[in-house]
Amino acid sequence: MTNTPFTTGQILARLAAIACVPLVLIVLFLWGGGWLTPQRLSADKLVNVLQQAGGEHPGYRRNHAKGLCVTGSFISNGNASTLSRAQVFAAGETPVIGRFAIAGGNPAAPDYAVPVRSLALAFQLANGEQWRTGMNAMPFFPVSTVEQFYELQVASLPDAATGKPNAEKFKAFVQKNPEVAPFLAWAKQNVPSSSWASDRFNSLNAFRFIDKADMAHLVRWSMVPHTGYQPISAEEKSDKNFLQTDIKQRLAQGPLKWDLLITVAQPGDDGSNASKVWPADRQTINAGTLVLTRATEQENGPCNDINYDPLILPDGIAASDDPLLNARSAAYAKSYNARTREQSTQAGAHL
Repeated sequence: MTNTPFTTGQILARLAAIACVPLVLIVLFLWGGGWLTPQRLSADKLVNVLQQAGGEHPGYRRNHAKGLCVTGSFISNGNASTLSRAQVFAAGETPVIGRFAIAGGNPAAPDYAVPVRSLALAFQLANGEQWRTGMNAMPFFPVSTVEQFYELQVASLPDAATGKPNAEKFKAFVQKNPEVAPFLAWAKQNVPSSSWASDRFNSLNAFRFIDKADMAHLVRWSMVPHTGYQPISAEEKSDKNFLQTDIKQRLAQGPLKWDLLITVAQPGDDGSNASKVWPADRQTINAGTLVLTRATEQENGPCNDINYDPLILPDGIAASDDPLLNARSAAYAKSYNARTREQSTQAGAHL
């Protein structure tokens, strides 16, 4: 068999095709970062607007900057194993590293001034997989799209002259996005609790549980506290760190517990819109109990170096088509890279 020689044109075409591979990767990288299309909403823009709202605080998260590390375990009762084959739902115990926090980018913000609180958890499964989740103590998200979330942050930025949000800008945002009205109504009437221990933390976003037969089940989940609700007191409103003080005191007296309740969607329930609550009659399954036993300051604590990316999922849990999930994941990565680089620089400066 004789080999047919390539023409000069064919050789150049092949070389051009090979050269295009890294070029395409570079283009995709730049496009993903938002540099080629400045008008496109990117993770950089999300992180930057959050930083504008909270101020520059090197070495801290760009949102939920003020927090406290907690450790404990999740004790599964096996009930959710019919919905998900994830090892975490088999009967047994899984170590957990968590973080309580308040919303916002200011690590010195007073606890009483921030209505939204969060609980992030990293489950370390025995098979080496991890499940990370970030939950919030509010019943639903203000908006349904990434663009709306960005515009909400811009509309809420403090005016340089007054130090307060521009009322006209915020009013214009609400008029353009009327779906935010239910959240504003909730925020107006909500009375914060006196403790993280009595807060209910919700996934807000929907996910898919995959069972052993590869069947998918659309779900949301909540951590429901064993501790009873008490409204914030006047004394607590005068203590800027009352949440951290309270949780340390409680854990010194004994473990704190939450039940993991899984809510299962029915056909027609929207898994792509975190601003909509599913009907109250949906099936719920108690999957087990979260038991927290110890609190540690976040600086040099076990939670400090964890990126609680909601898309770090074990086999048996998958993302839904909610657009906020990819945006959260990308923004978390940008924030993590920035703060760990800043922490490294700060540590080097003290050598």
